[in-house]
Amino acid sequence: MNIDLDDDLEAFRVDVRAFVRANLPDDIRRKVRREHAGLTPTDVSRWMRILYDHGGWSVPSWPVEHGGPGWSYEQQYTFERECALNDAPPLNVFSSGMVGPALIEFGNDDHKQRFLPGLANGDIILCQGYSEPNAGSDLASLQCKAERDGDEYVINGTKIWTSDATHANWMFGLFRTDSSGKKQHGISLLLIDMASPGLTISPIESFEGGDELNQTYFDNVHVPVGNRVGEENKGWGIGKYILGMERFGSAEVSRTMAMMARLKDVASREPAHGGRLIDDPHFAAALARAEISLRQVELTEQRMLFGPGGPDAMGFEASLLKVRGTEVQQQVMGLMVEALGAYGPMAIEDVAADGDNTEPLGPDAAVHASRIFYNLRKSTIWGGSTEVQKNIIAKAVLGL
Repeated sequence: MNIDLDDDLEAFRVDVRAFVRANLPDDIRRKVRREHAGLTPTDVSRWMRILYDHGGWSVPSWPVEHGGPGWSYEQQYTFERECALNDAPPLNVFSSGMVGPALIEFGNDDHKQRFLPGLANGDIILCQGYSEPNAGSDLASLQCKAERDGDEYVINGTKIWTSDATHANWMFGLFRTDSSGKKQHGISLLLIDMASPGLTISPIESFEGGDELNQTYFDNVHVPVGNRVGEENKGWGIGKYILGMERFGSAEVSRTMAMMARLKDVASREPAHGGRLIDDPHFAAALARAEISLRQVELTEQRMLFGPGGPDAMGFEASLLKVRGTEVQQQVMGLMVEALGAYGPMAIEDVAADGDNTEPLGPDAAVHASRIFYNLRKSTIWGGSTEVQKNIIAKAVLGL
């Protein structure tokens, strides 16, 4: 299945492409071309402000009454694809694709007035407080407690793998407000100011030297009851709604298509056996397999987006995209490392840091290839590991 670009949609695509090329800051473009190496949430917020000021483009799925452009599904799809193929960073998925829609669906008027404008224009940078040391894949086992004290909750405990917590000014998280019933009962969704007294952040350095992962600690952190989304003890359903949005977006088909284009560019310039690497039969076969797999994911995404009922009819099927999309993304980045030959698997300490005036070793792509290759190994874990997703597919989709 392919969506047909009628005259209006084709004109829209041309407008988006022209705007991105003319308005995307050069420093952000360079980072995206390096497979997002060095790209920060602050960079994304700058880009979201530019898009927001251009008719609410920063929140493409939102209706006009909440600050969005009111686009059709076809327009949203075309917008995401053109942004990725023209080296723009993905929008902050926590803001535009997860918490924003959840507040529109489940939040009260106060939530919408206080949070939606900042989520849309990039002023609010979110981090996610879901996983705990003993509650990752089995998220319903979370134990970080939020005890009611009048008009406040007092939180004690810890969250782990809190991506970009050092950049965020707000957290959305699931917390234990009752332990008397089933583990899915007694969970509430809270919005927390990251400047709250008693909240501390401990960065976790990842294998490739990244610093986006963190552990957050809560020591008598006070949160107004008014920052709870939905009813007390009934946040599990909202949390699953948000996770569903994350799993659908985590396929990152558009980003992987852009990665594939950059891979082909590198392979067309790298020498091999007296010719070009892209003409080498063995590498060309591996490239073709990856491209076929990517095309399969792309068509599956289109079928879910534009089939009967559109994305609103999609439920646990989002896990299919999460599994295959992240696997193919790892496959493409692995080929990038292979294409760079001896320069591909350079040790992280051999790669010049941002701002270093040392002459880089090898092709430009070698500066970031190994770092991003190792960073993307976790894409089949976060948002629900591949093993968990396959269990969901087996039970909820196949009925096994």
